[in-house]
Amino acid sequence: MSRSNLAIRTVIFSMLGNIALAIIKFLAGIFGNSYALIADGIESVVDVFASLLVLFGLKYSARPADENHPYGHGKAEPLVTFLVVVFLIISAGTIAWQAYQHIIIPHELPKPFTLIVLAGIIIWKELSFHIVMQRSKKLNSTALRAEAWHHRSDAITSVAAFIGITIAIFGGKGFEVADDYAALFAVIFILYNCYKIFRPALSEVMDENNYEELTLQIRQVSLTVTGVKGTEKCYIRKAGMEYHVDLHALVSGELTVTEGHNISHRLKDKLCEVIPELGNVLIHIEPFEGSLE
Repeated sequence: MSRSNLAIRTVIFSMLGNIALAIIKFLAGIFGNSYALIADGIESVVDVFASLLVLFGLKYSARPADENHPYGHGKAEPLVTFLVVVFLIISAGTIAWQAYQHIIIPHELPKPFTLIVLAGIIIWKELSFHIVMQRSKKLNSTALRAEAWHHRSDAITSVAAFIGITIAIFGGKGFEVADDYAALFAVIFILYNCYKIFRPALSEVMDENNYEELTLQIRQVSLTVTGVKGTEKCYIRKAGMEYHVDLHALVSGELTVTEGHNISHRLKDKLCEVIPELGNVLIHIEPFEGSLE
């Protein structure tokens, strides 16, 4: 299975799970008198739309390079991630406003069965977080990382709801608002996760060169190619699930242009073979005389 197809299947897995959970949360919240669960359901609905955006971003970014986009369409991924963050912020604001309204207007105590529902939701969401996060690391996908943090924020929201409902149930009359304060508390975590999603996407759009491990690997692989005496500049840019590299390779100054050209091609082929997540690799040949020590 291709990297793109695996990413798409992962998003579909998330989306179907969120649809099912949204229905469960709304029904349990309505019949169980729990606004924290209804707020949780609102977040799951937003997550479904966010997953659709991520799905679109992954499919678009998987398009091959063309005349107008010689580096491919990978930048669509972080741009879609920005939209996902906007969706999360909107859902956090909605939850906060509705929770505030419920604090002002008293309501009935939540039903005990809502705790069982929440326990199942927390376990499922945490498992989903680890599954999607593992695949995001495997595929180097910013959009999938955002998708994973959606699951984690949902799990945290559910934990807050669980605590709030427990306090309300055992505290009895007068503690109904514990459920609503739990929803407000969850909003803080949602906004924090927004930052964790936004920062890597911004780094990708701004072409920040902060890939130390990959740079070291590129330099080490380069030295295994016959004719390469060392490397100088190594600039890396991430676009979608690929890394584009500009590398200066040191070769003997006595070589002909043709010989240097052939070395650069062997080096590029070797890098792409050993590090399959590399996209466009530009090799600049530098003449070198002397010792690297």
